Amino acid sequence: PYVLWGFLCLNMSSVMLQEAKCAYIIIIMAVYWCTEVIPLAVTSLMPVVFFPLLGVQSSKSVCLQYLNDTNMLFVGGLIVAISVEQWNLHKRIALRVLLILGVKPALPPFSSACFSLFSLMLGFMIVTAFLSMWISNTATTAMMVPIVQAVLDQMDNTEYDVTMMEQATGQTNTVIELEEKNASDPTSVHVPDDPRSSEEKKMRKRVCKGMTLCVCYAASIGGTATLTGTGPNMVLKGQMNQLYPNNNDIVNFASWFGFAFPNMILMLVLAWLWLQCSFMGLNFKKSWGCGTERTAKEKAAYNVLKAEMKKLGPISYAEFNVLLMFVLLVLLWFSRHPGFVKGWAARLFPEGEKYITDSAPAVFIALLLFILPANKPKFIDIKKPFLSAPLLDWNVVQRKMPWSIVLLLGGGFALADASANSGLSAWLGHQMTPLGSIPPWAIATVLSLIIAVFTECTSNVATATLFLPVFSSMVRSGIVMNIIGVFCVTLAINTWGRPMFELDTFPAWANNTANQ
Repeated sequence: PYVLWGFLCLNMSSVMLQEAKCAYIIIIMAVYWCTEVIPLAVTSLMPVVFFPLLGVQSSKSVCLQYLNDTNMLFVGGLIVAISVEQWNLHKRIALRVLLILGVKPALPPFSSACFSLFSLMLGFMIVTAFLSMWISNTATTAMMVPIVQAVLDQMDNTEYDVTMMEQATGQTNTVIELEEKNASDPTSVHVPDDPRSSEEKKMRKRVCKGMTLCVCYAASIGGTATLTGTGPNMVLKGQMNQLYPNNNDIVNFASWFGFAFPNMILMLVLAWLWLQCSFMGLNFKKSWGCGTERTAKEKAAYNVLKAEMKKLGPISYAEFNVLLMFVLLVLLWFSRHPGFVKGWAARLFPEGEKYITDSAPAVFIALLLFILPANKPKFIDIKKPFLSAPLLDWNVVQRKMPWSIVLLLGGGFALADASANSGLSAWLGHQMTPLGSIPPWAIATVLSLIIAVFTECTSNVATATLFLPVFSSMVRSGIVMNIIGVFCVTLAINTWGRPMFELDTFPAWANNTANQ
């Protein structure tokens, strides 16, 4: 009722500025998005109704934002990611890399293991981060957590068996000692200790927490490395195009990767060191395993991963085709407009840099996935069809596609477009003129801190209230992870980001927007 009342007041006021009307809708949507009083995707549809009714923008202009170039890039990338998940290619890649990095057995002429829990966490984080660069963070985490759990369970069972064997051996020796001692002192009684002490149990819980958290954080970190890795990156791309239409495609897949990938590596290493210190300690000789014999737990972890890899069998024809399409898409993205040389878009097509964006190769590869067969063509057996079913079926895409995120992005683009056209962006920029005396690095740091804190609160309030006591014991790790993220982003912006995006020079294409 209060929203409708405010809407009616704005609508009846003929002197109300366009900026105020736009700001009112943005505030209402921000409150709804933060509190989730209605689903996020439903809130994202509000501009379609209220901007035209308030006279901020026409329905035609608003609706065009919901499936623009950036959203098509997101949809195309998601379709390719769905095909990777559909054929379990991501699991094969994860297991193969883990077998190489995580718990690889000792190689001749070395007699000891060079990898243990210390490198196992790093192996899980590297694999998770790499996969989340291309498929959704949620899907990556959902796939990796069961693998982590299976490895930890097997290591725990093996440790218990070994402890029981050692305990049994110790009890045999104890019985002999008791018989000798009881002969002189029949009142003495010896009670065997528990196979595993309380300290060992606490350590096992810390290891489980650390291994689980490392996957979650690595998925978030890895998603920052590519333009399609996570939704916020796509929001940046779309709003850059909305607010600065003549930006010369400064933010594309190649330029973003060149800036964000080194930052991802730095964050991943610092996050690994912090989680290792928090949950397992940094005893290099004990944790890394160098100079010590390979333990039963490490052998068990290796055997679990090896067994999971064996279940997948040899790579199938469909997996190979999906892998080929995936590699082709990445190559097309990188080579379309590299920046330092002419890309294939400009060389093969007239005015290709003007007409072709990253969405074109994404949708092209997505189309091929619905055409290429999942099995080898039958050249001999005339009784069977020549071509099999395609690599991807639309029913699968329809079921797995996060349509709510597509609408969420569209709603954000609609807000950005309305803010620019109504003059709200220019008004806000004018109000922030005093910030011009503050150094750019300080502004970037403050903004990063504000956003990092705000993202911790933009969830359902009832859920946060319910689970806050449960998660309070993990707050220390989360705060440090936020600090690591802010530090790495600030460092990236003020080092290699400055020459890459010419941050010391105010671009001409931004001047045109600011003067509107």
